Amino acid sequence: MGTVQAARPAQTLYVTIRRDELRQLKEERDLLKQELAQLRQLTQGHQPQALPVIQRA
Repeated sequence: MGTVQAARPAQTLYVTIRRDELRQLKEERDLLKQELAQLRQLTQGHQPQALPVIQRA
């Protein structure tokens, strides 16, 4: 059996992000949300079907 170790308190990690990086991440998030909404709309009401088989050389 292993030894019992006392639990350590949670550590806080601080990070710095530039405004342009944050803006880019928000834009990517918005695009992914739009894509997800489109995919959900396409799949509503459709029963799962077998996917076509793609043969590769």
